[in-house]
This record gives sequence, structure tokens and C-alpha cells, in this order.
Amino acid sequence: MSPKQSGAHRARLRAYYPGPVTIRLYDTSARQIRDFTPLRQGCVSIYLCGATVQAAPHIGHIRSGLNFDIMRRWFEYRGLDVTFVRNVTDIDDKIIAKSAEQGRPWWAIGYENERAFGDGYRALGCLPPTYEPRATGHITEMVEMMRGLIERGYAYEADGNVYFAVTSFPDYLQLSNQELDNLLQPSGEGETGKRDPRDFAMWKAAKPGEPSWETPWGRGRPGWHLECSAMAHKYLGTVFDIHGGGLDLIFPHHENEIAQAKAYGDEFARYWVHNAWVTMSGEKMSKSLGNSVLVSEMVKRWRPIVLRYYLGTPHYRSMIEYSEEALREAESAFARIEGFVQRVVEKAGGVVEPAAEVPPAFAEAMDDDLGVPQALAVVHTAVRQGNSALAADDKEEAVARLAEVRAMLGVLGLDPLDPHWADDGDREGDLHGVVDTLVRMVLDQREAARARKDWPTADAIRDQLNQSGLAIEDGPQGPRWSLGPR
Repeated sequence: MSPKQSGAHRARLRAYYPGPVTIRLYDTSARQIRDFTPLRQGCVSIYLCGATVQAAPHIGHIRSGLNFDIMRRWFEYRGLDVTFVRNVTDIDDKIIAKSAEQGRPWWAIGYENERAFGDGYRALGCLPPTYEPRATGHITEMVEMMRGLIERGYAYEADGNVYFAVTSFPDYLQLSNQELDNLLQPSGEGETGKRDPRDFAMWKAAKPGEPSWETPWGRGRPGWHLECSAMAHKYLGTVFDIHGGGLDLIFPHHENEIAQAKAYGDEFARYWVHNAWVTMSGEKMSKSLGNSVLVSEMVKRWRPIVLRYYLGTPHYRSMIEYSEEALREAESAFARIEGFVQRVVEKAGGVVEPAAEVPPAFAEAMDDDLGVPQALAVVHTAVRQGNSALAADDKEEAVARLAEVRAMLGVLGLDPLDPHWADDGDREGDLHGVVDTLVRMVLDQREAARARKDWPTADAIRDQLNQSGLAIEDGPQGPRWSLGPR
């Protein structure tokens, strides 16, 4: 859906849906699915914890961005104007450690990997955020927040560090549902002077050779948690609708964000939404485990739209166990959808525009905590109905089903006719043209064999193409090929 079409669509939906929003979301803080009521009618504000850029992204990193991209697209479909903030953590312990390990400037490592994350988001069809702030660009806001917290008695300075006193905030640990007496707060090297070992660092005193900024408490650098509290405050104000991120961020990161922001006087996020992980052998995909699958490598082996289908179609709160077999299944499932789209376009003799509205069953599934698996079942049902219409030579019915399918795929970011997927890779468009020319030459030989009723030769050619990974379908306008299952 183009920006112009999307704006017109939202305007229509405001006329159709003048009452409350029908979307329901699982709120981690409430531990239940809640009706979503936006802070401001017709608008929704989302803050998503984005990349920590110490290394290039694996598919587990990109899954979070993809899940919230689908959320954003659904809100926009429902007629809401979305302000979507996804930050970049470009200074932290891991980036400094990488700098020392590689003998390169911390900012060079951060910028290189920030671009890699951007490439990964774009490759998998994620819409750009409204704002994408970097932590190092908001030191002033962090200093202001620390000053306010010290003045209110929630934080203190010690040895050039600034700590948040967790016992000063009665609601601490409500998000993660832990007991303070049992808390083990992660601490970094050099965090000296704590009054309580459970207190967490908001600011870390400068160490020789490390990046630092001047503050009223001496030179130092920000703690991870402070960065997001300050940036969310700057871009979304004292209260906003949704704060998102991976399950692993609930503690300590999101718990500490809440403490800082609310102690500062912000109401902060009204809903907390967390996506599950991509796992390998039951373990969270991470570079520390050595089991990561880099996006830059995956898009060389799999079409980006297939990767989006694989990562985006399970429910966002369900774990994805990575396997080559699961990816092949996703490839085959999407090929069935894509094949239907292409056949109807050929039958119609031109592009079929998406329907104005998605089917009610699809909308009901998406409204219910972004039930993408159930919504996808509606897509596949429409594809089967459309294929039956094609088999019956019912062009009108096939076109109607394609219009519905395109509307649904557009919400999921999976419409193969969207211009974003035109090349589907760096050189895939060029390569497709080369392959198409070669395959057409072979298909011409097969057609010649069929014309002279040499069926054994025609069948042998088809079998050879199938063994090469190409699926051949005979239609009224002649044979067509596509990539078959691996």
C-alpha cells in the first residue's frame, strides 16, 4: 500500500470506526490480554528498544523489529496515526569491549553495525521508524534526568558514578514480578560506592581510554537503562501508549527504565508488549552462545520475503526454533501464495489492486493480540478458493480472492507485488532475468516436443527442470516457471 493509499485508507477507516479501537494486546505488566485504548484518540505512540550495535544483527535481533512492524501496520490499517520510536544504543559495555578487542574506535564499530541493522530491517521490509535516536545524542537529557532524581532522593553519586536507590521506589520489580529480597542486580566493573548492592548504575565514572562526557559529577558515560528512559521522555513525553522489546529485556532493562522514569515524574508506558526469541537447540540465539545466524548471510541463501514470512508469521509471543527444515517449509508455504498471485495476474491481464478492506475473520484474528497465525490461515483459505476459481475458469471470483489476499498480505508486509520486493535482494532481479532467458530456451524445446507429440522428451525436460529446483506449470498462456521447494 503506497503512502498516498495508506493515508486515504486511514481516512476511510476513521469514518467506519468512530468508536473505541477494537484491538486487544497482552500487557506484560498486567499479565493478561487487555483492550487497547489509545492515550489520544486516533493516535498511538510506540517506543521499541532497538539495536545495541556492538555487532551485526542475527535473525533473532531482527525478529523484534519485524513483530513491531506488523503491529504498526495493523494500527495504521485500523486508522490510527502511529508515532514509532526505535532507539539505537551506540555506547555501552559491550561496544567498549569490542573496541578494545579489535583496536578500533568505539564509534566506528557502532556506526558500522548500526548500518548493518538498518540494512537488515530494510531487507525484510520493515517500515522506517518515525524517529531513530542514538543514545550518544541525548547526554544532556540524561544529565537532566539524573539531576532531578538526585534532588528527589531516588539517586545518589558515589566515586563519580550515579546510582538509582531501588529501595526508594516502592513499585520496583512489579513488571518482572520478583521479590526485592531475592534480587541479584547485574553489575559492571568499576561500579564502586554503592549503598546497596541491588542499586543499579545510571552513570558510570570514566576509566582511562574509554569514551566519556562531562557532567556535574565528573566525566563518565551513561548506563544502558538511563538511555531509554531519557529518549522515550524526549520523543514521546511523560506518558505514551506502548513500550516494546524482547522478553530478555523485562529485567533488568525495562524494570530499571520504569523506576527511573516514574521516579522522575513520568507516567511512562501504559502497555508493555514483549516478543519471544528465536532459539537454536532450545537456547536464545545470541552471539555469546556462538549460535547466531547473521541477516547479511541469510539473505544470500534465502529470499528476504521468505525470511520475513518465516520470522513474522508465528505469534509474536511464541518461540521460534530455528532450523533449515522450518525455513524450507516457510518457503514452500509462501510459494503457494506467490504462485496464486502470479497466476491470477496473468489471468487478469494486469495488476489487481488490493481490496479496500480485509476479510472480517482476518481482522478479528489481528485484533486479538495480533493473531498472525490465525490471520494467515484466512490468507491460505482465500488462496485455495482462488485456485479453485482458476481451475473452474472463473476469472471474476479469482480476481476477487486475489484482491482480498493482497489486502491481507499488505498488512503483514508480504505482498509480493509491493514495489519493495521487486528485486528481493541485491542482484536477484538481474539474476532472475538471466535464469528466465535460459529456462525459456529449454521450455521452448519442451513446447516443440509437445507440438510433435513427443511426450517422453517433453516429460524428460520437465523432470530435469524439477530436479534443478524449478516448478513448471502449464497454463492457457503457455508454461511458466517458479522456484520449487528446496
